[in-house]
Amino acid sequence: MTTTDFATILPRVLIVSRRTLRKNKFVDFVGEYHLDLVVGYGAVPVIVPRVTGVHMLLNSFEPIHGVLLCEGEDIDPSLYEAETTFLSSEELDEIRRLHASDTAIDKEKDTIELSLAKLCLERNIPFLGICRGSQILNVACGGSLYRDIGKELTKFCPQENKVVHIDYDNYDGHRHVVKIVENTPLHHWFKYSLEEEKMEIMVNSYHHQGVKSLAHRFKPMAFAPDGLIEGFYDPDSYNPEDGKFIMGLQFHPERMRSLYSNEFDYLGCPAAYKEFVKAVVAYQKKLNGTNKVPNSLKLDKELEERRKVIVHSFSVARNIYAAGDSFHQSKESDLKPGLEFLEERLKVNEEREKLARVVMGKMTVEQLSDLALFYHMMENICSEVLEKKLQNAVPTDLTHSDAF
Repeated sequence: MTTTDFATILPRVLIVSRRTLRKNKFVDFVGEYHLDLVVGYGAVPVIVPRVTGVHMLLNSFEPIHGVLLCEGEDIDPSLYEAETTFLSSEELDEIRRLHASDTAIDKEKDTIELSLAKLCLERNIPFLGICRGSQILNVACGGSLYRDIGKELTKFCPQENKVVHIDYDNYDGHRHVVKIVENTPLHHWFKYSLEEEKMEIMVNSYHHQGVKSLAHRFKPMAFAPDGLIEGFYDPDSYNPEDGKFIMGLQFHPERMRSLYSNEFDYLGCPAAYKEFVKAVVAYQKKLNGTNKVPNSLKLDKELEERRKVIVHSFSVARNIYAAGDSFHQSKESDLKPGLEFLEERLKVNEEREKLARVVMGKMTVEQLSDLALFYHMMENICSEVLEKKLQNAVPTDLTHSDAF
């Protein structure tokens, strides 16, 4: 089997990029730890760029066998706050100063990731959310978030329960304790690392927001001493062998490694990725088993009759045009179905054009130039492929007659 053959059969995991400013230009990126683990366990990461309008193109990323969402900026609070926040304007300003790199809302990324999360929930596609990804999952299911843990949770905790969830000076090395809930996937993964009668591990985290109210469908898997939920899953959608996996982890198991080597802190650290990809592989197999395209696609009788009427209508119109005949009143009923079909298509195209103009109106000159270049390239490719197909479609008897 060639490398190309191998790549085509591996399941696809969509990962949305995060953007940053580099040399006065936006650059999209995804943490390599995530990519390494997905590839290492047997799936292909497909990066969804955080680009304006991509949320309308998600169908182009099919087939989707899994979705992994990870780091990013704060989620737009209007997506989960039904009531006005209790934080004062002074407190909100202080939060923006303390967490300047995270508090810049990225509505496009929000839209892309929420669309993917809801797609996974609708179609039971395996989903793993890490850090912000877990928050997206909770919001997609109707849960809410603390806009700032320090202001809304930590300051009300007894001193012995206070937790530092983010350390800007010790990104990878920072750890805090979490208590694992019994009989959950996390318990199973870390059971050999837990001390007797002590369900605790030290985790890496980097966040100032977190789950406030957990959506009803989820069950907590871990808590920080201040009460913050550090992991949750859907028990009814968890069976990796059967392609089921819906989970969110607020902490970063992929970064829980030795500072001087690549060894994980615990044997269970990569388990979330391993089981996630296991579910992705199983989901792909199920999808391939149920989505086999039959040799001949049979339309239902009503649709087939309508197709024949429309084809006949266009045939009559073509004959009138080719023969140069004047319009006969008797042929009006034959032409009407074709006219109605064209009017329907024109209406759909008009709506699509309006939507496209709205989206493009929000794009930069650079983005529009890239888009124009892309569609010009696609036009050339389409013309080439179409020409080849038309050449191959020439009947053999006509080819033979030309030879004489």
